[in-house]
Amino acid sequence: MNLMRKNDLIMLGLSLVLFAVLQALISTRVLSSFWELNLIVIGINVIMAASLNLINGYTGQFSLGHAGFMAVGAYTGVVMTSYFHLPFIAALLAGAVLAGILGFLIGLPTLRLRGDYLAIATLGLGEIIRIVIMNMDYVGGAAGFKGIIHHTNFAWVFMVMLFTLFFIKNFVNSSHGRACIAIRENEIAAEAMGINTTKYKVMAFTIGAAFAGVAGGLFAHNFYIINPGSFTFLASFNYLIMVVMGGLGSITGSIAGAFVVTFISAALAAWPEFRMIIYALALILLMFYRPQGLFGYMEVTSMGIFRRIFKRGRES
Repeated sequence: MNLMRKNDLIMLGLSLVLFAVLQALISTRVLSSFWELNLIVIGINVIMAASLNLINGYTGQFSLGHAGFMAVGAYTGVVMTSYFHLPFIAALLAGAVLAGILGFLIGLPTLRLRGDYLAIATLGLGEIIRIVIMNMDYVGGAAGFKGIIHHTNFAWVFMVMLFTLFFIKNFVNSSHGRACIAIRENEIAAEAMGINTTKYKVMAFTIGAAFAGVAGGLFAHNFYIINPGSFTFLASFNYLIMVVMGGLGSITGSIAGAFVVTFISAALAAWPEFRMIIYALALILLMFYRPQGLFGYMEVTSMGIFRRIFKRGRES
């Protein structure tokens, strides 16, 4: 436990150093507005990938409706700031609470399903959320919500992302997280050992949905308009790609997957006709040569990588 806390403090220190460097580059305009925007998008995608990894990677469920919870958080947040003039932090919390409650209510009946059946159910529920929002004139309907106050910046996204990663990491390392991992490995054996599988699946689903709601609030307040077209099943599929690319059951993999997918998309923005081809080829090659993802189950936070590096340095 003491080693784990020491590792967490080291990673927190390194993260704050990274934040200071990037913030300085943004403040001095060394990084252009285009790359500042992409850093923000990477941070939001990390939150989405990590929260989806909790459901798909650590608990072994197959959810394809994560963008629906992001939409709930996004629209709840903009309603709170635009109509009720609440502080940004309150809007993010409101989005997280509403998305979490919805995740709980959806999770109770659907998480009794398994495999492809669960994927189809969550995909349908995600689309239901989007269609309901599309037909609500109160939030702009299909035309979208306009005139959103720009609250999101790199500092907000980075700090929320850091909190999300440390929260999920500590949850996974708790007794609740171990129960979720047991369900992933063998649900029947876990149930035979007395683990309430439905309880822990719903718990993971609710936490994942709540963090998706927070990401939605950050996403919505980064632009001046949002519309339901930003939260289709293709968006959910994109987040699933990030999780699979980085490694199911790895928080480090979620960070890497979100970074690689967003960076490829941004770097190839000047060649839109080739972007999806290169993107698809990269995924195919990864599945051929690294089917477990970039990191598999490996975590940088375990400090195993650093210990090996330091050991090699002393030996040389």
